Amino acid sequence: MSAAVTELERYRLVVPAGIYRGGVGRASVTYSVGPEAGVVVGIDCGTTQIHAIVCSIDGTKVTEIEKPSRAMSGSERFEALESVIEEVLRQCPDHAPFLRTVVVALPNIVSPNLERLPERDRFLRAAERICEVYQVPVLLENNVNCAALAEYHYGAAKEHSFAIYMQIGVKVGVGIVIDGKLFRGFKGGAGEVGHLPFPWSEREQPRPSQVEAYLGSAALVERARSEWGVPGTAPRDTNELFSMAQQGEPAACTAVDKHGRDIGNLAAACVSLLDPELIVVGGGVGQNAVLLPAIRTVVEQLCWPVEIVTSELSKSATVLGAVRLAMDFTLARLLGEEAKAAFVREA
Repeated sequence: MSAAVTELERYRLVVPAGIYRGGVGRASVTYSVGPEAGVVVGIDCGTTQIHAIVCSIDGTKVTEIEKPSRAMSGSERFEALESVIEEVLRQCPDHAPFLRTVVVALPNIVSPNLERLPERDRFLRAAERICEVYQVPVLLENNVNCAALAEYHYGAAKEHSFAIYMQIGVKVGVGIVIDGKLFRGFKGGAGEVGHLPFPWSEREQPRPSQVEAYLGSAALVERARSEWGVPGTAPRDTNELFSMAQQGEPAACTAVDKHGRDIGNLAAACVSLLDPELIVVGGGVGQNAVLLPAIRTVVEQLCWPVEIVTSELSKSATVLGAVRLAMDFTLARLLGEEAKAAFVREA
């Protein structure tokens, strides 16, 4: 063991971190990951922002940047990845030479062949250029899967072995984590609840992606505005709607309660199918705790009680999950273990 640690020190992969003195026996030296073990970059390439974090593989954050992406098309976001990586690494010149892995989280189904990724070829060209410039693997993962992984390691699900993360915002989705591992399904589509049949009744036929369209933030605001009583006072966005509900405005409270019950219907479907230990509700809309009472009530009425909480990581869940995935992948490679990912482009 001493010889192995000495060799790791010589390559600056580990460094002494201090001395531990117990009640009995000799004092021992503790070690942490060294500077040349490397850093990783995790990127949330979302519909509203691109958020990148550089982190050492022991979990220490080095730097981060955020850029708005609301006006960008999918291909423009792919091309922006290169400038974002360049900029965030420029902020940490001492760490940049030791970059090990880049993970990109996207709001899309991610499979080994990326057959369902819009503008797939543009992303592949961007990934190839990143690989060529930095000589590191580029991994791609679904954004909700990344958020679920972050909640498991750092957030509300860290004390639970089987948790699902429900993202309710501009879009909807579910990430499934079992014993610290993502469950992705056969083609990467596990948790794509936006594709559940909806509406489903004796009189109406389901329409593609209608769950996502109905529960998305735009539809929520539109419904609230259409039912608002006093002209000129209706909320312009979900932030205003939830702020009004917290202040007790009756129409806002009605709209929020109705949305909570609608989310509860979706949560009940997930409980009936997966029987999770915990549900973490997050996303731009889902992170509002005022929704929880209605969600919990509907789940209990339709199936059985399940612990349901709001996200502890808010808007950072996806990027933190991307970083965690990059750390795990890098450590597995360094230790000679099998490193798995939904999609990997090698240098």
